[in-house]
Amino acid sequence: MSRNTKLILKIGGAIIFIGLLVGFVLRYTTKAHSPEDTLTYQKKGLELEVFYNRPYKKEREIFGNLVPYNEVWRTGANEATTFETNKDILVDGSELKAGKYTLWTIPMVNSWKVIFNSKMYPWGINLDEEAYRDPRFDSLVLERPVEEIDTSLEQFTILFEEKGDFVSMILAWDNTSVRVPIKKEEAQISTSPDQ
Repeated sequence: MSRNTKLILKIGGAIIFIGLLVGFVLRYTTKAHSPEDTLTYQKKGLELEVFYNRPYKKEREIFGNLVPYNEVWRTGANEATTFETNKDILVDGSELKAGKYTLWTIPMVNSWKVIFNSKMYPWGINLDEEAYRDPRFDSLVLERPVEEIDTSLEQFTILFEEKGDFVSMILAWDNTSVRVPIKKEEAQISTSPDQ
């Protein structure tokens, strides 16, 4: 191997190493500002799981500014947020089949669109800071009203809250909350008029 070839290989190796190191440092510092969280719900055979990254408010105006109105939001930070269910469920009365979905939202002043997309994406946004979501893979799109909350939440939070036959997935940050009702789909028993 010639001296020039060895030099080129060494420089190439150094560039790759530095690139990997910079990528690791950027990913680590990003995660420090928006840590990962996994939320689970398990009851009567139903298992729900949400994986997301939780950004902080840091005295910023959130909705309408940091998170623009009427634009697709990755519903957290960093990677695309995921929602997984082991059974078919009814989300706000509409069927969602068992499976894993990316969870997207379009915040608006009085309501949010909540989107379950069947495609998995490596990151929530592209280099132009636009959401990666491809609408052709939307499995369910619904609209839910915004609820004002009294105390400002510093960190974006998703939680499950059980009430009666429903479990609600709540998306909350700053003074804004959106509740998405979920019910395990029950087997339908039809009876004929003669019975």
